[in-house]
Amino acid sequence: MNRRDAFLNSGAVLLATASTAIFAQEATHDHSHMHGSPLTGLLATTSDCVAKGQVCIAHCLVLLADGDKVMAECAKSVSQTIALCQALESLAAQQSSLVPSLAKVTLEACQACEKECRKHENKHAECKACAESCVACIKECKAVLG
Repeated sequence: MNRRDAFLNSGAVLLATASTAIFAQEATHDHSHMHGSPLTGLLATTSDCVAKGQVCIAHCLVLLADGDKVMAECAKSVSQTIALCQALESLAAQQSSLVPSLAKVTLEACQACEKECRKHENKHAECKACAESCVACIKECKAVLG
C-alpha cells in the first residue's frame, strides 16, 4: 500500500467515524431537561457544528492527501471550531457562568470557519454544510451575548 492509499483509507475511516459520531450524538444528546432554557438553542447548534465539522475535516484530510493544499486553511479553521464548540456545548449543558465568555471566542471561530468554508461550498457539500452550521451557531452565540 502506498502513502496515497494509506491517506485515502484513513480518510474513509475518519468519514465512517464521523458518521457514527453524528448518529451517536443525535441519540445521546437529550436536552429535554433544558427545555425552555435560553441555552437549549446553543446546545443544539454547537452539537450540530461539531458533527458537521467532523465530516468537513475528514473530507479536507482526504483532499489534502490527494495534494489539494488549498484545503489546509479550511481544515485548520474547522479543527479550531470543533474544539471550541465541544467546550461550549459542555459548559452550556452545565449552565456554567463561563458560557458568555466562551461564546464570544466560539463566535469568532465560527465566523472564521464560515468564511473559509464558503470558499469551497460550491465544490464541496461538506464545506457548505459546515458553513451553514456555523451560521446557526453564530446566531445562538450572539443571542447568549445579548
